[in-house]
Amino acid sequence: MIFLAGRDRYTQRTLLRDVHARVTKQAGCENVRFRPSRRRPRYVIADVAPTTFLGDPADADRARLELRFWYPTGVDHEYYRINWIEPERNVMLGFHRDADHADLGPCHVQLNFEDAAVDRYSASFLDSHPLSVLDERLQQLPSAIDSIRWEGETPSLPGWPV
Repeated sequence: MIFLAGRDRYTQRTLLRDVHARVTKQAGCENVRFRPSRRRPRYVIADVAPTTFLGDPADADRARLELRFWYPTGVDHEYYRINWIEPERNVMLGFHRDADHADLGPCHVQLNFEDAAVDRYSASFLDSHPLSVLDERLQQLPSAIDSIRWEGETPSLPGWPV
């Protein structure tokens, strides 16, 4: 069992169960589930009705949220990836706090197209409880998604940061 420093004995499993409960209440999120299983959760996945989630007409008919929080050895804080995925357009937009891309600071936003990163920018660092971080990032997603611009067949984030 892993306990988080400074997080009141919060375990990864407990956090993911709380993330699941929070996302279940999010407008537009359906079929919220754990991957690989409820007994060994590593991700929380939700199918999303984009127009309901974003509050405006959306370009995508369907989307998916993939949420991961984990606690690497030797680090006194949680890492996370909060990804919005549009399978039909093969686009992923995510907020990441991990050891990748240290040149961008502790957090970054990343846009992938066809399984390759096309844009990365520094994102605001949120030093708060993981569920507060989740709430803040879910509030930021609509404006981040709105920042995606398509030039021909390729997306980019020219308006970042928002």
